[in-house]
Amino acid sequence: MRGYLRWGFVGVAVAAAVAGCGGSSGNGVASKSPEAIVTTAGNAAANAKSVHVAGSFNSSGEQITMDLDLQTGKASGSMAVNGLSFKLVYLGGKVYINASPGFWTHFGGATAAALLKGKWLSAPDTGQFASITSFANVHELFSKLTATHGSLVKGKTTKIDGRKVIAVSDTTKGGTLYVATTGKPYPIAVVKNGGAGGRIDFSNYDKSVAISAPANAVDVTKLLG
Repeated sequence: MRGYLRWGFVGVAVAAAVAGCGGSSGNGVASKSPEAIVTTAGNAAANAKSVHVAGSFNSSGEQITMDLDLQTGKASGSMAVNGLSFKLVYLGGKVYINASPGFWTHFGGATAAALLKGKWLSAPDTGQFASITSFANVHELFSKLTATHGSLVKGKTTKIDGRKVIAVSDTTKGGTLYVATTGKPYPIAVVKNGGAGGRIDFSNYDKSVAISAPANAVDVTKLLG
């Protein structure tokens, strides 16, 4: 099942990062260098208790779509790979997946599709599922977002969904990350153009969502045993 774990999120998002804007109500980050803005935005995101992540992008020829609530050590929501959808819960060191028949047929075969139809699969957050755990953790996700980048150029202040942001573009790898210029300098959106492009939006920072483990999940270790 490794195929669908190649999220390649860094390639889409490691474009840039940004921050504040001017004015008495601004957070002051816009006056910093692009590199300093990246660091500031990354720190703010890493300290967020929760965030909602939604969008779509292309990674290694696969179209990835996500709509997830991420918290420290927890995640819930839905994803799709090339149109093959699945629900996801990450909690207590375990990954839970409830997928469409087409998903299980593609990644597990007809037997898996029949066995898991309408059911949740539970698995340890290690081995082939380790990629999900790093993706579904808000701290690790944003560490990846700001870990590496090319040449950065600070752009103009603008608005996204009514919120003031400033843009920093990565002229080497392509892409732009927009960060709030008021309040905490959280990343608000990542946009990348071209064939491997896409857009990811971040919202509802620090607004917790109840996440619980699905009942009667099928334990993958027992299936393999």
